[in-house]
Amino acid sequence: MKEQIHISRQQQKSRVTREKIFQAAKRILQKKGYEELSIKNICEEAGVSNGSFYHHFKTKDDLLSYYIEEQPQIDPDLLELPDSVAGVKKGIIQVYMNYVRYCRELGVEFMAEYYDTKNQALNASIRTERPYPIVTVQTYVEKAVEAGVVRLDVQIDEFTTDIRMIVIGNVFEWCIKHGEADFEGNMSRSLGKYLDSVLCPGDKGD
Repeated sequence: MKEQIHISRQQQKSRVTREKIFQAAKRILQKKGYEELSIKNICEEAGVSNGSFYHHFKTKDDLLSYYIEEQPQIDPDLLELPDSVAGVKKGIIQVYMNYVRYCRELGVEFMAEYYDTKNQALNASIRTERPYPIVTVQTYVEKAVEAGVVRLDVQIDEFTTDIRMIVIGNVFEWCIKHGEADFEGNMSRSLGKYLDSVLCPGDKGD
């Protein structure tokens, strides 16, 4: 029992440290921009050592990647395999509505600085360690195809690339309009139109 309490306290301490580091990075991004977001500056702002930073994150982009993509978990029941194309489409859109809510929680100032071309956390080809939304969606669609619920009219790699670009475009539009764009409406509409063009009923679908 004592060991379990010790582990729990260590986990809590680790969460507090990660959050402290992130809040420091967030303040730097909002006040000074991505160019000033160095590990040295983050550690000074957070009041932690470099060793503490590297214990939790590999790089500054890994830190940003962790928080931008480790969004609140979606209800597991939400992505249970449906029996129709409409159900698959709804599940995918819900994944990104969850993402939109998380972007709002982080704030438009943070997101605007996060979407910097130098930020390698945006590079999908090197992001393989955590279940990013697009990975969740890809797995979901692959299962639906395998079950015969839907048929995908494009290759899965092309599908995931298109989805990522639609999402990035909507986030950028929201940022460039300083949060005044219809974030939820635009994301839902653009994803919906794309999904209508590439998802068809499978052998067991409607």
